[in-house]
Amino acid sequence: MALTAPFSSPLLLPYHRHHAHLNPNPNPNPTLSFRGSRIRAVGNSDLLGDFGARDPFPAEVESRFGEKVLGNAGTDHKILIPNLSALSLSQQQCAPLSPFQVPMTADEAQKLLKKVVGWRLLDEEGGLKLQCLWKLRDFKCGVELINRIYDQVAEAAGHYPNIHLEQPNQVRAELWTASIGGLSMNDFIVAAKIDAIKTSDLVPKKRIWA
Repeated sequence: MALTAPFSSPLLLPYHRHHAHLNPNPNPNPTLSFRGSRIRAVGNSDLLGDFGARDPFPAEVESRFGEKVLGNAGTDHKILIPNLSALSLSQQQCAPLSPFQVPMTADEAQKLLKKVVGWRLLDEEGGLKLQCLWKLRDFKCGVELINRIYDQVAEAAGHYPNIHLEQPNQVRAELWTASIGGLSMNDFIVAAKIDAIKTSDLVPKKRIWA
């Protein structure tokens, strides 16, 4: 979504919110007007939040900053508002799924696989799965990683990976949505959130040779 405003200056000012929330059935081209300026919203309603601007401070008005910049006063300046698709997977939340939902195809899963680190696709008889392996410093570090995955990701997401602690120092995690017999977006969201967990204190320390 983009906003256009006929401002004469490209100066970006801190702003407060005008609470221009969109309703469930928004006008595709809503228009807001204030202080003689017109802002036109263009795009769909897949917004992360509202938008707004502030009036310049008296000292800024006195400086006549709008007359000291190069450009045409009628130039439209666009302000891009991020939408849901711009969020990384780790910033998204798991959503309830219908048992009638069709699982992802291999092509769809391969595209999303590029957005998670260290995970690979398994094509088994029960459907596609995601798998990740960690080599840790010792068995105790493996237990700690499992606790972090549960405490920091799985419990809040309500979507739980199958985790195996394997001797001597390996953790294996697998993700899939059993209710649909394959992969869903929830699996990739949880995988991305697991990627964000700190593990630098659990992996073997690298030797540095002089």
